[in-house]
Amino acid sequence: MSFEKVSAFFESAGLGERVLSLTRSSATVAEAAEAVGCRPEQIAKTLSFFGAEGPVLIVAAGDARVDNKKFRQAFGVKARMIPAGEVEEAVGHAPGGVCPFVIREGVRVFLDRSLRRFEVIYPAAGNAHSAVRLTPDELAALTGADWTEVCSVPEP
Repeated sequence: MSFEKVSAFFESAGLGERVLSLTRSSATVAEAAEAVGCRPEQIAKTLSFFGAEGPVLIVAAGDARVDNKKFRQAFGVKARMIPAGEVEEAVGHAPGGVCPFVIREGVRVFLDRSLRRFEVIYPAAGNAHSAVRLTPDELAALTGADWTEVCSVPEP
């Protein structure tokens, strides 16, 4: 059901052709990159955390890792991921398809600056066989998310 809602969201935004329904799994960064045909770091993974005021989604580059110190500085709490069995209830999408579109009321979305390295990125679209082709600025505009820097990326 989530994929259909996300697809409808993009249709209403005039971007329906950007939604990719994949024949292969996109549940992990490696699987998504292979299914889409891009570098793993271009996958915009959406991570679910408990924030001080409710669920928080962090969208980061596929090669980025949450830095606990940066997270605490940004959000005032320790980085604590939502357990897999609670993610769908908390944010509106099941693990493997978690994305920053068509989410539950009150869930805050932040985009990590690690995404700014790329012209095109691919977040999930509501299930484990989907993606959306976007620029980082389009992602920001469509989600109304704020930019943050809570991740670190490997040195080249």
